[in-house]
Order: sequence, then structure tokens, then C-alpha cells
Amino acid sequence: MKKRNNIKKLSVIGIFGALAFVLMLLSFTVAGPYKLDFSEIPVMIGAFAYGPVVGITIEAIKILLDIILGGASDTAYVGEFANFAMGIAFVIPASLIYIRHKTKKQAIIGLAVGTVSMTIVAVVLNIYVLLPLYANLYLGLDTDALLNVYGFDSMFKFIISVNIPFNLLKGAANSIIVLLIYKRISTVIKAKDCDSIE
Repeated sequence: MKKRNNIKKLSVIGIFGALAFVLMLLSFTVAGPYKLDFSEIPVMIGAFAYGPVVGITIEAIKILLDIILGGASDTAYVGEFANFAMGIAFVIPASLIYIRHKTKKQAIIGLAVGTVSMTIVAVVLNIYVLLPLYANLYLGLDTDALLNVYGFDSMFKFIISVNIPFNLLKGAANSIIVLLIYKRISTVIKAKDCDSIE
């Protein structure tokens, strides 16, 4: 039984990693350099079902597939690093809160905390790491020049007007879909550690 559950878990990880990669490809530009995608849905479902380690593994598979298949060239790997970092910041707190008590209320709380966590991490990383790297490595600009390209004269205005709203939107959109579909999917991937939201 344990061996069968492990095989099922590995199958879920592989399938959800591939699905997350496909959903990542279907991204669309929302504002500035930011693209919205729904690749965190299979990541979060896997994390809710089997815990944060599985979620992290699915997230890593998604990014590795993107790198292997050439998608990383679009942003000089900065976009992939950002997607992975934000995904981890979203999935870990959400799944840790949910797995303590697998109820709909805990799922909602976990997803809300995950969204806030992702937004905070996004602010810090964008100011000190992501925007400077993206500007320099991909565009050959400094950060101020990059901000000017998008019509902003300060980092503060960019963070308040674009970065924070984008990450709140991404977290909320992915969270709502997870809440709508997790119960159905969990019955398919049902295992000892996989309970549906009651």
C-alpha cells in the first residue's frame, strides 16, 4: 500500500509539474514587465494534497522544464527565478496552514496568508534583486532607466502602482480557482495524506 501511494504521489508530481509548465506558457502581460499565469494552481493542489515539499518539487519541475525548453532566454533567467521565488512564497505558508486542519476555512486563511507572503517577498526582491537584474542583464539598462521605460520616475511609485496590485491579483486569481476545483481533483488523487476541503 505504501509503495502504491508513493508511486501515485510521484505520478501526481510529474503530471502536475508538466501541467504547471503548460499554464506558465499561457501567460499574458498585465502591466510593465509582469505576466499573469495560473501555473500556481497545480502547484498548490499538489501542496494541499501532499504537503509543501511536494509543492516545491512541482514548482521546481515547472521552472526546469521552462529552462530546458528555452523559455528562460526571454528574460535572461530573471523571470524564472522570480516565478520560482514567488511561487514558493505563496505555496509554503498556504500549505502549512492548510495541512494542520484540512477545512475550507483553513484553506481560505492559508491562501490569503500565501498571497500576502508572496506580495511582501515580491516587493523586497523586486527592489533589491529582480528589477536591477532584469534591467541590467536583459535590457542593458540601469533600474531608473527601466522604470522610465514603463512611465515611472521612482521605485516607490512602481511598487505601489504595479508590483503590489499585480501580486495581490495573481494570488487572488490562483486562490479562487484552487478553492473551486481542489475538492473534485482531490477525490481523483486521493491518498492517505490527501483530504478534500470540507
